[in-house]
Amino acid sequence: MTDNETLQQLCADLDGLEMSTEDRALQRYSKDFSWFSPVLVEQLRGKQAELVVKPASEEEVKRVAAACSRHRIPLTLRGSGTGNYGQSTPLHGGVLMDMSGLNRILWIKDGVARVQAGARLVDIDKAAREHGWELRLMPSTYRLATAGGFFCGGFGGVGSITYGSIGDPGNVLGVRALSMAEQPEAEELRGAEARDLYHAYGVNGLITELEFALAPALDWRENLLSFPDFMQAVRFCQALGSTCGTMKKLLTLLADPLPQMCGLEDRIPAGHTAVVAIVNRPGMDALHELREKFGGQLVEEQSHAEVFGTTKSMIEHSWNHTTLHIFRKHKDITYLQSGFRPWENVEKVEQMHHHFGEEVMLHLEFLRADGAVTCSGLQVIRYTSEERLNDIIQFHRDNGVFVSNPHTYILEDGGKLTVDPGQLAMKRRLDPQGLLNPGKMRTWDEEAAA
Repeated sequence: MTDNETLQQLCADLDGLEMSTEDRALQRYSKDFSWFSPVLVEQLRGKQAELVVKPASEEEVKRVAAACSRHRIPLTLRGSGTGNYGQSTPLHGGVLMDMSGLNRILWIKDGVARVQAGARLVDIDKAAREHGWELRLMPSTYRLATAGGFFCGGFGGVGSITYGSIGDPGNVLGVRALSMAEQPEAEELRGAEARDLYHAYGVNGLITELEFALAPALDWRENLLSFPDFMQAVRFCQALGSTCGTMKKLLTLLADPLPQMCGLEDRIPAGHTAVVAIVNRPGMDALHELREKFGGQLVEEQSHAEVFGTTKSMIEHSWNHTTLHIFRKHKDITYLQSGFRPWENVEKVEQMHHHFGEEVMLHLEFLRADGAVTCSGLQVIRYTSEERLNDIIQFHRDNGVFVSNPHTYILEDGGKLTVDPGQLAMKRRLDPQGLLNPGKMRTWDEEAAA
């Protein structure tokens, strides 16, 4: 923690910037959606910043970085706080920098959008549509989520059925990042170098701008379908996801009893599996052909454009928003994040479904991974203990189902279970003092202690 004299000197250095040391503000800005995890709730209890600052320009970001470097004070970045793993919770106090003031859309042309890190995704998408384009990818939290927060703390979302994850080559073309130094320098990073900052929780660079590749704006139709048989619903999603001639924006499956738990009980009968499918208007014929083949019923259809940006959109029942709606009504649950390999995803889904039953309720998001259609799980779990949760995770891993553990704030433990060499090299390059969001990259801490 920072001594009072040093904190006062820091505030003097940042005079003129919007900032606060008020306890309510410190508590609010130091939290994200990590309350999804009962494990993280305990691990992050009492962790908060000592100063919140909200820069309005890159020059002000440089002032904050320079002052923190000069005084050796930790600096943690925050977008809108919609992450789930404590990405923006400071573990060692210091300064929390709210990037939402850098919210300009700098330009849109030739299928590319250049934006500041704090620009909200809903605003980027709406601006792109004025030029005939739209965002390729956005999380279900798109109404709040920022460009930088999505890139540094997110994975995929709406659009992943066609474009994969935000970290896949070609989706984010470049970033502008500042070094953490007494005289911060800006670097334009393209391609693979830019991706070294992807999903790194802001531990290895201060991103101020990003370039997103866009997609042609289409006339999308949102569809809610009901299937009496779970595996037929799974096969429907796999078949629709694999069709080449139908453009798709979202393909979500909610196994019984999840529709009854997340606000769809008035539309999906008990015992049925729900599917949310957003396809382009010309793709509706193919959707209905497959729906009939696999025994599904159309419950509702609506124009995506008419409900986009509102709670009426079926996006509300996809990705982490499904979990959010369930948590509001059911306090005894938590969740997982898993990945199924494309050549066996249907079989592995069936195995997990039969093995766990309603202890691990299957919420699947169909997406493209390495060019193939597969699915990712956001399973809803009836939580009993951390020990049982770890057993469930291990059973998935032992049976060939990848688990990106959402119950840890450590980068290596959450995903690949090993350090990303590119992320580590970028931290050495842009944050040699190790002041950015310390405590989240175990390998860096081990090197520093050696």
